[in-house]
Parts: sequence; structure tokens; C-alpha cells
Amino acid sequence: MSEKYAFIVAEYATNKATRAACAPSIKKMCQWVEVSASGFFEWKDRPPSATAERRALLAEHIKVIFDENDATYGYQRVHAELLRDGVQGVSDELVRRIMRDEGLVPCQVRRGRSLTKQAAGVTEIPDLVARDFTAGVPYTKLIGDITEIKTWEGKLYLATVIDCFNKEIIGYAMADHFRTELITDAITMAATNHPLAKNCVSHSDRGSTTRRTPTRRHWPAST
Repeated sequence: MSEKYAFIVAEYATNKATRAACAPSIKKMCQWVEVSASGFFEWKDRPPSATAERRALLAEHIKVIFDENDATYGYQRVHAELLRDGVQGVSDELVRRIMRDEGLVPCQVRRGRSLTKQAAGVTEIPDLVARDFTAGVPYTKLIGDITEIKTWEGKLYLATVIDCFNKEIIGYAMADHFRTELITDAITMAATNHPLAKNCVSHSDRGSTTRRTPTRRHWPAST
């Protein structure tokens, strides 16, 4: 029943904001959705519950995180940001529902060409994370990649190291090339600024490249 009442409120507010001609009255909308007008006004005048107030505040917090990150964060990354901000007792499923209800749909970053390809003749390298990119504690499982960014002055290459625990970028490096030192600089930043676990796994693709380098470089899937 509350969903029908909320629908009436939303429709009435939309019609009022747009000054729609021949907009239906609340009484007429109540008839359409088969609820009583008296029941609607009783519901509307009822003070919001503590749960509803908390959800409204949470929705505002989620909107701020979503907007601050240029509408690119999905519900899992938003959930991680909430945890980082000290918000407790909120599941990622609740965040997903609120984002859906608020119409917060993350934009999809267009994937370009791959910067690397698997080298020929390289022996099979084990995948130590087994395609599981989650972690129960921080600094135990990392993933890395390289992104090509087009700028007015030419191409820029960004190497990132991401903690699987909360998807935080804990290391990065930028250069006008994507030689091996670009990756090692990003990993060095992560290891210098954060207390990585003794048996921390750093995972990347099994790519290699010969572009702009005199010899072929290769880095493993997991180290």
C-alpha cells in the first residue's frame, strides 16, 4: 500500500513542477490505483519512521559518493566508500536497492584495445587468486592493470594497484610509456605506503609487450 501512496506523491510533485495541463487530482489518482483518499492523507501526515529516516539519510550519502566519483561507481564500490566513511550495518544489497530506486546508474567506461598480449612460448603461469577478486582483510590480495589515456600532449599510461578488500587504489604510476618500470613503480608505491601482508598476492594479466622497448618484457599473472 505504501508503494501506491508514494507513487501518488511522486506523480503529483512531478505534475506540479512541470505545471502539466489537465493534471489529475490526488483524489482521481487514488481512484486509479484503488486506494482511499482518506487513507492516503492519513499516511501522508504520519511522521516518518526511524527506519525511513535512516534510509533517506543513507540515500543522500550514496548520492554524494556517486556524484563525487563522476557517476562511475557501481553499488559495490559505493558500499566500500560507505565502510571507509564509517557507516556500519549497511549491506551491499541495500546499497544496490537504494541506487536502483534513486536511478543512480553508473556510466560504463568504454574499453579500448588491450595494451598487452600473452607472449609466445611462455610456460603456463598459475592463477593464485583463482578468479576470486575479493578479500576478507586488507593488503592480502592486489590486482593491477595499465590504462592508456589520451591527452592534448599525447598518450599517458597509468598503472594502478588495487586492494581487493575495498577496491581502493593503493599504488599508481604514470608515464609516457608502459615499460616494466611503470608497473614496478606502482607496486613500489603500494608496498611503501601500506603494510602489505607477508604472503600478499599481486595479480595482473599475463601480458607482455615489445612496443618502444629493446627487449620483450613479461610479468606473471600472480606473484
